[in-house]
Amino acid sequence: MDFVDPILSIVKGIYEVVEQVKANEKRSRRICDRVAALEKIIRSIQSQKKVVETENVKNIIKDLADTLNATKNLLEKHAGSNWMKRAIKKGYYEEEFNHVNDRLNDAFQALSLALNVQHEDAIRKVFDKVNQKMEDEEDKKKDEEDLLEKMTAIQNDVTKILEILTIQKRPYEEIRKIKLSELKFVPDFPKKPFLTTESAENYKGEFQGFPVVIKKFLNTAQVSSSEVETIFKKETDTMNRFQSPNILRLFGICIVNENSPKSEFLVVMEYCEKGSLRQVLDSNCELSWTRKARMCLDVAQGIYRLHQTEENFKVHGSISSKKFLVDEAYRVKLGGFELSKTETSLQKSVKKDALESTLCYYAPETLEHFKISKESEIYSIGIVLWEIATRKKPFAGFDKKQIYQKVWTEKYQEPLPLDCPENLQQMIIACRAHEPFDRPSAGVLMDKLRLVVAQLEE
Repeated sequence: MDFVDPILSIVKGIYEVVEQVKANEKRSRRICDRVAALEKIIRSIQSQKKVVETENVKNIIKDLADTLNATKNLLEKHAGSNWMKRAIKKGYYEEEFNHVNDRLNDAFQALSLALNVQHEDAIRKVFDKVNQKMEDEEDKKKDEEDLLEKMTAIQNDVTKILEILTIQKRPYEEIRKIKLSELKFVPDFPKKPFLTTESAENYKGEFQGFPVVIKKFLNTAQVSSSEVETIFKKETDTMNRFQSPNILRLFGICIVNENSPKSEFLVVMEYCEKGSLRQVLDSNCELSWTRKARMCLDVAQGIYRLHQTEENFKVHGSISSKKFLVDEAYRVKLGGFELSKTETSLQKSVKKDALESTLCYYAPETLEHFKISKESEIYSIGIVLWEIATRKKPFAGFDKKQIYQKVWTEKYQEPLPLDCPENLQQMIIACRAHEPFDRPSAGVLMDKLRLVVAQLEE
């Protein structure tokens, strides 16, 4: 039972911090309520020694310790956060609250499943997703009203500060079919793509005032617009579940000359000013270890949104540094999987060498058995994190046979820089572990990296 006591110690620390919280008090106390509900579960199973000592439960409780440490770290920020800092970093803090709540929910679900326990109504209500969403929105509103009250008392620059507070983040709308008249190309005439590949032309544009990329497919297969639309509808139903600040936003699809033999297909997605993660790493821009750690956390948060414990989780299927995009503020967003089936229906067969170029991201079990899973994607994420740390290309100059020899046979990992922060180094090594069982889940990776970022920002 030694591994349970540290959990209770962290919980006690969380209670002490909450008493000192002066910023976002309502949401902080709501998180505290959820921690208290988890504490009840932990205490109720202490007597079930045989059950608790199973390897599965030990791992769940170990992961819970990481989640609770990340929770405590978030609350400590708000214990010492002044109201002006809250106004400026409002969106950033909101994301952190959402991620912590997701992880606490994961812990509740994992414990419930592993222990097969029935919870009293009060505990079930705390983790009911519909009820929780309503409570969080209510707390958010009260916290913002409290902040507004403080801000209106300030005379200098009040107009500018109120704008920071009241400009709400554009709510996510469902991915939909878009009319050509709703799109504006930049430049509008002559239309000129900023990137052309074998399969598509990419244009800059605007949609409802937002900068977007308009991707026009070339050499489309002989499919009707109705077939594409049917596939599109099925995929958008799935995609709408995976909206996140760290997943590239998809607005929809546009079909030009519909029901014509010369139909043109456009996909409209969020525009990221700095291009792909690989382009950023190849550039001369300065990246401190703090910024690199923050970018690693963004990567983890993107894959977590796909992998998080739901009945219908999703794997990306082709993780690489080219599939992540970077916006003006160096926020990293996962892309490259949106409407994959729709795009496949539009494209001709993929060339073999295009597949081979991504072998350096394949987990050992994928190289040997072509097995793709959440665990194999964590390995791929580990390679991307290694790229962020080193700014190098993985297995540069190696052919497919050499990659197989190194990764599968020799269990080789490319080295990290000597000045890489130790905690960050540990997570990158763990993600690239040869055995799938030894790799962290996306949730654990996210918790650990959040702590790394917090330590570097101190």
